[in-house]
Amino acid sequence: MKHYPFLFLSLLLGLPANAAGDLDRVVVTATRLPIPADESIAPVIVIDREQIERSLATDVAELLRFHAGLELGRNGGPGQATSLFIRGTDSNHALVLIDGVELNPGTIGGAALQNISPRMIERIEVVKGPRSSLYGSEAIGGVVNIITRQDTGLSLRAGAGRYGSRELALSTGLVGERGTVSASVSRLETDGFPTRDADSAPDRGFDNTSLGLNAATTLIKTELSLRHWQSEGNTEYLDFFLSPVDQDYTNRATAVAVAAQPASAWTTALTVSEIADHIQQQQSPDFADTDRLSIDWQNDFSLGDDHSLVAGVYVSREKTRALSFGTAFDERTDADALYLEDYLDFESGQLLLAARYTDHDTFGDQTTWNAEYAHRLASGWRLSAAAGTGFRAPDATDRFGFGGNPGLASEESQNLELAVDRRFANGQRLRISVFRNDIDNLIEYVFDPVTFEGSNLNVAEARITGVDAAWDWQTGAWQFDVGALLQDPEDRQNGEPLSRRARRSITVNVVRDFEPFKLGLNLLATSKRKDSPFSDTMNAGYALLNLDAGWQASPAWRLQARLENLLDRDYQTAAGFNSAGRGLYVSAVYRRQ
Repeated sequence: MKHYPFLFLSLLLGLPANAAGDLDRVVVTATRLPIPADESIAPVIVIDREQIERSLATDVAELLRFHAGLELGRNGGPGQATSLFIRGTDSNHALVLIDGVELNPGTIGGAALQNISPRMIERIEVVKGPRSSLYGSEAIGGVVNIITRQDTGLSLRAGAGRYGSRELALSTGLVGERGTVSASVSRLETDGFPTRDADSAPDRGFDNTSLGLNAATTLIKTELSLRHWQSEGNTEYLDFFLSPVDQDYTNRATAVAVAAQPASAWTTALTVSEIADHIQQQQSPDFADTDRLSIDWQNDFSLGDDHSLVAGVYVSREKTRALSFGTAFDERTDADALYLEDYLDFESGQLLLAARYTDHDTFGDQTTWNAEYAHRLASGWRLSAAAGTGFRAPDATDRFGFGGNPGLASEESQNLELAVDRRFANGQRLRISVFRNDIDNLIEYVFDPVTFEGSNLNVAEARITGVDAAWDWQTGAWQFDVGALLQDPEDRQNGEPLSRRARRSITVNVVRDFEPFKLGLNLLATSKRKDSPFSDTMNAGYALLNLDAGWQASPAWRLQARLENLLDRDYQTAAGFNSAGRGLYVSAVYRRQ
């Protein structure tokens, strides 16, 4: 624990890993403090840069789908609206951060995962379970923290594949005595395929231009950093009447941080950030805009080698504007919060206590908490128990869009979890968790079946119970990563399963290194899912198998290929919307340090 202040500064300011030692197995999202991934009490998934490179994924959603407990619903191909369900919770119960800054818009739905290019990403940390005590609204199902790329030297990438897909990417960076700076830019274009399964549906394309910038320096023993990410482009799709339409989008996140260590046991960091989420329809005046300014002041106190305290203040000022089918709003939402976390890591176990008080414009105040304890056994096993609460504030569309109700309360959850895990001497790791998440005050549109007039009300309830298991093993040239989820996501009003959430899923990821060649296999198998709470339509279960291969042709050149959907399965994650068939994607990468 005594090295945490420096580790925190290194991660916060985007310094390269070798500036703070080997950080490959360090995560920050679960506790707001850098801790070894193996020591996190909450279940954590880490997707590192090597995995990202091998995948040739076109967006961050493709990186998440091969990990158990993370389910995706996509309305067609690249660039189409994509939803993430973590352990059976709603898609707007997944909080998405980029470098610790919230991306979820204040209008409707979750963060635009389909617009985030993997070329901008260094690694992804996923925490399953509630984290509202540390991050506030939306963190009911879990948190996805996307950490942007900090590169050195020069890297060039060119790729192409099925559906007229083509991509160019460039990244470069410098490390000097006065600090670091790195920049990345990428351009993706695809002709796409018909998003809907109608016979005469045309291809619908997508383009994305992404930019990332990270810079850090030291001035009078104070660390200063700038982080910027943006994505913009155009998405073509089919509307409800199967008419071809398109929209322009812009997503942006900028953060400026100042960090210092006033005393040996005290690290303080002030981060000022701004995000933008803008959508403009081209065939109508409809639009949806979110602009949010936030300030996060975090203070870390080392109370000993095994004891850390985190205390902070969070302030958010959000502006939302939208016009949809004649319904318009222009609203400002303020939220202020205080958070506190106490973390002990001693010889026999670990203890985490966290609480957050939020004063929110939309519904008043909210207090959320987490209490987690892990006990280390002499045999090497670790037993843990966790309880926590979460909430989601009603967004501007809930309050002022179609069926809007300004008097809505927050959605609230209570989560319980028991787990056993062990890291074996031969490199194997095993974790099995049993959990239950009760969610109350879910917002639902309630209407008169005769007049169809209605409004949004806090009337729905859900309960998700399940078993989440993960096993990984690295031995010699082999890497294995297996995950399984067995869950019962229940709508408590009628006993029906929650829509677009499977009861059973399994993921298998295998890598074999034949230096200079490397082969990989990714398998996802999932059971059937109810498509919508308003129909009895079922999306069939499916198995998706991807293969990838890499060749390090020289120290500077690497060739990569991916065979998507090897079995050429026809499957749908949302009823009536197509998914990609079998396709080959290739890329060439030149890298010079």
